[in-house]
Amino acid sequence: MEENMEEGQTQKGCFECCIKCLGGIPYASLIATILLYAGVALFCGCGHEALSGTVNILQTYFEMTRSAGDVIDAFTLIDIFKYVIYGVAAAFFVYGILLMVEGFFTTGAIKDLYGDFKITTCGRCVSAWFIMLTYIFMLAWLGVTAFTSLPVYMYFNLWTICRNATVVDGANLCLDLRQYGIVTIGEEKKVCTSSESFIKMCDSNELNMTFHLFIVALAGAGAAVIAMVHYLMVLSANWAYVKDACRMQKYEDIKSKEEQELHDIHSTRSKERLNAYT
Repeated sequence: MEENMEEGQTQKGCFECCIKCLGGIPYASLIATILLYAGVALFCGCGHEALSGTVNILQTYFEMTRSAGDVIDAFTLIDIFKYVIYGVAAAFFVYGILLMVEGFFTTGAIKDLYGDFKITTCGRCVSAWFIMLTYIFMLAWLGVTAFTSLPVYMYFNLWTICRNATVVDGANLCLDLRQYGIVTIGEEKKVCTSSESFIKMCDSNELNMTFHLFIVALAGAGAAVIAMVHYLMVLSANWAYVKDACRMQKYEDIKSKEEQELHDIHSTRSKERLNAYT
């Protein structure tokens, strides 16, 4: 009988501990972090593969070659974009962890888990710093989203030309890379529907795959923007909580000080009365 009671109390204690731990999770920050990681993963992974596919398309069907020396051409820019993608993936992996940690320490349930705490000036400055930094990153991701829409537009035009070439008989449509600034004005790099390379490019899966990879990368950048907006809402709510906690803390300090003064006055008067009586 006693063993069953002890086992029941143990299970009850474990259940209460699990409920308390689950209550300490900042779910809003967790959702924003998952969305951020998913968006960054889609943008970086699909963007990297789409850039690699673009290099193959330019070399195979447009007969472009890398420039010798230190000349910055389209291939050099693509390599730079790849390194930028590596940096973005690493930076936002760390930033997501930092925002999750900040969410844990500014969640009200943490106060129940670890006891009463003090809201310091440093803590308020950290919350304000995260709000400013997240706002800057949100603007940066908006720029990245707008920039990612450019290759989507280019590939959409190319895909449209391929579709129209098969629909309209005798149509001679051309795509000139000089229109998009990929090559200089002096270079003439274009393919027309009458050329064999254009037919092979339209029939290949590489063009279709690269086009859809850029679309998914654009969707990932959009998801990162939504995650940044979500983070801003979470951080603003946490900032309001910290501000209210600071006010409450000051009120409790003043109240405790006044109660201590009243207690000291009452003790002093009691001693004076006792001395007068004796």
